[in-house]
Amino acid sequence: MREMSLNDLTRVIRATVGVDDSVDLTADIHDTLFTDLGYDSLALLEVVNQLEKEFSASVPEEKISDLRTPRELIGFVNSQLSAAV
Repeated sequence: MREMSLNDLTRVIRATVGVDDSVDLTADIHDTLFTDLGYDSLALLEVVNQLEKEFSASVPEEKISDLRTPRELIGFVNSQLSAAV
């Protein structure tokens, strides 16, 4: 099973909830808060739902609010993928 990358996440964000013109998802946003990128909890829930479909990983709804940056979300999804192997 392949690991999720920042490129995977930004692709899903673009396709699922879109991107504000003031946000540069091509920059190193690993440690940028999702709120600073303009994404609230509802947007993040939509992104996570799509990621779960693509990567067959489970992110409990109550855990989503703890995943505040792309690095944290990617790390969590990848830990789920590793545990499933």
